[in-house]
Amino acid sequence: MAFKIVSMSPLPAQFVEALFDPYKREVGDIKVVSVAGLPRDRVLQELRDADVVIGDYTFQMRIDAEMCAAMEKVRLIQQPSTGYDHIDVEACAKHGIPVANAGGANAVSVAEYTIMAGLALLKRLIYAHRETVAGGWPQWRLMEMGTFDLQGKTWGIIGLGRIGREVARRLRPFGVSVVYFDKVRMEDAERELGVEYRSLPRLLRESDVVSIHVPLTRETRGMIGEGELRMMKPTAVLINPSRGEIVDEEALARAVRERWIAGAAVDVYSREPPPPDHPLIKAAAEGEANLILTPHIAGANTDARSRIIQFSIENVVRVLKGGKPEAVVNMDLNGG
Repeated sequence: MAFKIVSMSPLPAQFVEALFDPYKREVGDIKVVSVAGLPRDRVLQELRDADVVIGDYTFQMRIDAEMCAAMEKVRLIQQPSTGYDHIDVEACAKHGIPVANAGGANAVSVAEYTIMAGLALLKRLIYAHRETVAGGWPQWRLMEMGTFDLQGKTWGIIGLGRIGREVARRLRPFGVSVVYFDKVRMEDAERELGVEYRSLPRLLRESDVVSIHVPLTRETRGMIGEGELRMMKPTAVLINPSRGEIVDEEALARAVRERWIAGAAVDVYSREPPPPDHPLIKAAAEGEANLILTPHIAGANTDARSRIIQFSIENVVRVLKGGKPEAVVNMDLNGG
């Protein structure tokens, strides 16, 4: 009898199944069924005898309470990404189904993107490039607008999880002061990384660069709104490679346009892809806006994708062999 894996990913079932080929000697036959694009009743039918579900890395196919109820045999829902806000994790827990994400597989990638974006914003690199390519020579204008070193500045990290810690590690050689806010103070991390805890309002007031690294939850939705943006220095910049709904996008567009802050880099949006009339798209079209917009790529480069796939496949194999999954986000499997 083959193990059945239901894949909600848009990747072809044959491709996903081939990823398990090196492990079939250990676990036996594996059959992958793709349900992407199928009618809901057919999806529910396929879930009833599935052993494992692989989530949709595009976040388009949601896993809700009704789907959880249909998962009579499922041992694991493996989400091949860091984010999992399209999955009703509470309903999964109620039915005893662990949900795992890809752990810190893309933490380094997001951290590198974050520091790159911070440097580009402080140097106004996008504006300098655009004007030079257009035939201008904006040297004096850049001096008037202000470009800055990272050395000697204060970098505020919101969320000191895997990604936040990788950002802090990579900031050490730059000679910056690093402060952080998290819902729980982490004194061990403070000693290890040389970072200092701040309340969120104090972090926003003190920091020259603020980067966001928290998951989307009830508590973090709308975490950064107009009030928080107005707390920031007019010379400060904001970076969001986390989730679009964490920041009030309309308020951020106004903050950049009206220069409450000096700039922002955004890799995630409340709707993806963002429509042409999205407030940040419109703000970026203005000539001197210090605004970097990217298509949700911070944690999705080639190296990160390879690590995510490898971790996800190995986690599924671990469960099929009778072991406990790693990186579970909705329950404690160790009884702690």
